[in-house]
Amino acid sequence: MCDERVGQTDTFSLIATQHHLAEDQNMDANGDTQSKYITLVSSDGFEFAILREAAMISPAIKGMLDPRSQFREATSGRCVFSEISGVVLEKVCEYFHYWYRYREREDVPDMDIPVELCLELLVAADYLGLDKQNTGSV
Repeated sequence: MCDERVGQTDTFSLIATQHHLAEDQNMDANGDTQSKYITLVSSDGFEFAILREAAMISPAIKGMLDPRSQFREATSGRCVFSEISGVVLEKVCEYFHYWYRYREREDVPDMDIPVELCLELLVAADYLGLDKQNTGSV
């Protein structure tokens, strides 16, 4: 059975207005200004604005956004995933915020994952490096 909500964006901080993107800035190690938010783009064109710090749990995204990497993503703050659908990337973003919110707590509630997304989420997690043991450090 398919959940009708799959594919619809939740309001759990996925949406950040241009005002927030322009206003919320951080300094990196080189003294360059970086937005507090980044944009993740799915293969079908859905865009998700999320906290940079929350997305840094992914070694792949962390590498893309490293200012020393010379990747375009490092300067634009925009990562395009041509192999990850919007439905799956939405759940990945939800996980990033879930991890960020509960990273220092011991009483963590379960996160609901639709059965029909499990295989695609596993593939996306592998690509993003989320299948590795995370130490909890950002």
